[in-house]
Amino acid sequence: MKQFTTQQLILLQQRVSAQPEIIEQLIADNSVVLNNPVLVPETARATWNLYYFCPEHGVRLVWDRNSPTAHCCPVDGQQFSGEPFDGAWWRELNGLNAKACHQLGLLWQLTGEQVYLDKVRELLLRYAEFYPDYEIHGGIPYNGPGKMNAQTLCEANCMLDFALGYDCIAEALTVEQRNTITTRLLREGAQFLMAHRTAQLHNHEVKIGSSVGVLGLVLEDDALVEFAVNQPYGLRYQLEQGLFDEGLWFEGSIHYHFYALQGFLAFEKLAIGTRWSLLDKPYYKKMLSFPLTLLMPDGTFPRINDCIYGQEKLDHSHLYQFAWHYYRDEQYAAALKVINAQHPQPNLDAFLYTTPLPETVPELIPVCHLHAPDCGLTLWRNAEKQRALLIKHTPFGGEHDHYDRLNILLFNDGQEILPDLGTTGYGAPMHYAYYKNSATHNTITVNQTNQPPALPVVHQYHASEAFCWLDTEVDWRQTPPELDSHTRVQWDSEAWRDVRFRRRLLWLDNALIDISSVQNPHCQQVDWTLHLQGKALDVEGEPGQFSAHGPLTMMNDAHCASLTSSQPRHFATHPNGQALWLYGQAELWQGNAPDNPAIGELSYLVLRSHDLQPEFVSVWDFDNQQPITDMQVTPDNGGMRILLKRGEEVLVVDVTNDFTALPRLQHSHLPL
Repeated sequence: MKQFTTQQLILLQQRVSAQPEIIEQLIADNSVVLNNPVLVPETARATWNLYYFCPEHGVRLVWDRNSPTAHCCPVDGQQFSGEPFDGAWWRELNGLNAKACHQLGLLWQLTGEQVYLDKVRELLLRYAEFYPDYEIHGGIPYNGPGKMNAQTLCEANCMLDFALGYDCIAEALTVEQRNTITTRLLREGAQFLMAHRTAQLHNHEVKIGSSVGVLGLVLEDDALVEFAVNQPYGLRYQLEQGLFDEGLWFEGSIHYHFYALQGFLAFEKLAIGTRWSLLDKPYYKKMLSFPLTLLMPDGTFPRINDCIYGQEKLDHSHLYQFAWHYYRDEQYAAALKVINAQHPQPNLDAFLYTTPLPETVPELIPVCHLHAPDCGLTLWRNAEKQRALLIKHTPFGGEHDHYDRLNILLFNDGQEILPDLGTTGYGAPMHYAYYKNSATHNTITVNQTNQPPALPVVHQYHASEAFCWLDTEVDWRQTPPELDSHTRVQWDSEAWRDVRFRRRLLWLDNALIDISSVQNPHCQQVDWTLHLQGKALDVEGEPGQFSAHGPLTMMNDAHCASLTSSQPRHFATHPNGQALWLYGQAELWQGNAPDNPAIGELSYLVLRSHDLQPEFVSVWDFDNQQPITDMQVTPDNGGMRILLKRGEEVLVVDVTNDFTALPRLQHSHLPL
């Protein structure tokens, strides 16, 4: 057995007597396969698990082993049938079968009970019977094809579990059975994966490389491992070329960062101690540590880029358990303590890689500011007030990026005020029609189209006890560096021709000042957008249709008023409400559009202008005891003066257009 030595297996078998709950958990996790006759598709019927979402609500359908042709929405009980839902049902079954091969194989090793061996053997032999004759199929945009599934990624995930399951029971198989499984399933699968690994940086290629590497280790085939690790676009290349300096995966999504890391470490769990292992290189520790610096006040990760609702949670015990076992970094122990408190049920990786946690660990949620210039994320925090602001000035990350340069996310009192919605299942219509678009982020859009790829620059960053300041800009006149990863063109380069967007943010103890300036030489429609978690309390203006095209055609209860100087708007956010002051010359639109999941709504606020150089100022007031009573903005050729009154107290902020100059702040109790 390649996963564990004989001595390690003996220790695991002894540990079972002290932790019998792990056996119960594994049985429960695989009950669908254990408690039903083996069902394996005889033809290539499986499609894509991300089709298994309600088209209306964007939530995952309820999968039922006994209902392959009727699929239920958990929100309203509506039934769906036919494609793409039926094929997605079979994809789920393939995944459950593959997982069972691995976990029931472990159960056999731990308990010696024949029922687990019999189930794994039957599964592997049945797939070996049909696999060579499965037709290659797919059609998922920018994804390689599959055989038992509809994309190469899903094929790799299943093959990894098949290989681990085979490794668990190989000693109990006859020579004929071993030859059948290795020849018709494992080697056939490895050849298919190698034929369809793409020359690109991508989480898919990591997963494919990991699966081929594990197959090579299990089958003792060095050529497979060499392909997986050292050939172009193999695991080593992905690590060397796919990380920013800080350790973030280039796709810019925290979910896909962990998804790629999961692939790397799945290989390393078998490669540990071999010449193929990359564990002692600097990459993995950076990948494990950096996401923890991005935790928001509620303990979640920011839902930037492609992150399906729910994937923002810290629940990666399968990664941090192995990482703590190998690296002994107390930060990983802190993550595990939080995860274990939230998910107290027995955990397979905690059982397999048992290393006691220290009694005391560092606080997990950071309290310090973060400025990560290479990956393009800035995060300011006020830990006492559970307040945080994240500014996204990332380079374009390819297929799983969203078109939202200079997007912002805001937390206050531990609650998300300005969310990033992430997305829903990619097969659900709202993924491309709504969630992935510029217009549904807290940034600008032109003519309701998507921003083309661009490389933002930071003109100045400053952090001190008095204030924090970020001056960042994105210039669509510039051609961004070419990305070594395939992507879909879903933007309108002509609409954004010659546009520049500069966003300057000033972080104070009781306020956030946001100055947005747009160079709009062709007088396009510029929409500066915010969406808030809270009901708008003082909507003004005439009702109207916000947009006849684009993602916000679904905005309802839209009203338009004129913004000619400074105006406040108020929102019923939890727990204390939120005041927002606005300045500019624009149409001020307010309305409601879907949250994520789409069973709720957000309050949208949009400033719209066709001017050559629109400039908008917004001030978030965080002081409920002494709120802002007036805001005055006086622009001039060199910058602007912003005056904020709180009763008799006055704050004057002078901002110049000079990239090198910091804002000047003056406090006074006298009328100015």
